[in-house]
Amino acid sequence: MSTPYAKLPAWADYGLIPLINLCVAFLVAGLVVLLVGENPLRAAGLMIEGAFGRGQYIGYTLYYATSFMFTGLAVAVAFHCGLFNIGGEGQAYIGGLGVAIACLTFDSIFPWWINFPLAILGAAAIGAFWAFIPAILQAKRGSHIVITTIMFNFIAASTMVYLLVDVLKPLGSMAPQTRTFLPDAHLPKLNWVIELFGGTVRSSPFNISFLLALLMAFLVWVLIWRTKLGYEIRTQGHSPKAARYAGISEAKIIIITMMISGALAGMMALNPIMGDQHRVQIDFVTGAGFVGIAVALMGRSHPAGIVPAAILFGALYQGGANLAFEMPNISRDMIVIIQGLVILFAGALEHMLRPQVQALFASFSPRSVGLPAAKTGGA
Repeated sequence: MSTPYAKLPAWADYGLIPLINLCVAFLVAGLVVLLVGENPLRAAGLMIEGAFGRGQYIGYTLYYATSFMFTGLAVAVAFHCGLFNIGGEGQAYIGGLGVAIACLTFDSIFPWWINFPLAILGAAAIGAFWAFIPAILQAKRGSHIVITTIMFNFIAASTMVYLLVDVLKPLGSMAPQTRTFLPDAHLPKLNWVIELFGGTVRSSPFNISFLLALLMAFLVWVLIWRTKLGYEIRTQGHSPKAARYAGISEAKIIIITMMISGALAGMMALNPIMGDQHRVQIDFVTGAGFVGIAVALMGRSHPAGIVPAAILFGALYQGGANLAFEMPNISRDMIVIIQGLVILFAGALEHMLRPQVQALFASFSPRSVGLPAAKTGGA
């Protein structure tokens, strides 16, 4: 029996196919912009200008991308185990509690370079715990991971509202937020890196959690493709029956994978809390957990694809703000539509153009798609 999609070269599978789908998504988005009476080429130019036109814009783009890297990696790790962790939003939200505990406790005692690792541990531990409960329900009781993680998003939101209103809010304050952290719980900015390349940055929240996100991307690659645990995760995701036959504990792998996923999502809280707001506020996640799903889909659940996909969505966020300002007919809702089109073509329709690409490769290089080379000469 033939497989529906022959194997393409890795660079085409992980690079060319997503790029083609992205171009199709933007072409369709251009038609939407045209329908509202605006010039699609000008709109694209304004979006690119708003994302990369100035050093300050680049800083904001990379700041948003940092959050999306964490949540995209969280979704990708779960994907490799055949799990759809849709609870990154809640895990990142509740991870903010771990950051708050570390910073509120030690911001007057330790310097930032000690408070940062403590906050990482706090965010990762609470994010992992929040993913552990749906994982144990899936592994031991057969509860569907999608349903439980969605439910836990709402529980996390309600829990954080309660804590910020009734527990963590300073006396005499009306705003539902913690006190502002002392300077030793603020993360250093990375704007100087942009200025090294000639950009001018007046102010942007781009901070060293970006480097942590890149480190996590590398460690996820090592985990999934270079360790025994990663092999077991991929085996479980590819064929649970084969995993059981090989003696791999299904419950153990599900729980461990979800806890790693939750820890990665929880670390997302470091970026907005320690890197920008310097306090914990209501709804600081602002949808980054759900964007992580799109980032993982577009990046094909591989860190090498997730990093540029996160930067792309960071550019959509930052460039979309500039586009909405310059073109009043294009609202923020229109930017959401563009993001939705990217998700549609990168996720649900990712194989739409694969047969054509496969046929093109087969005609020029049959061996690249696993076909025997065409014979030449006589019989």
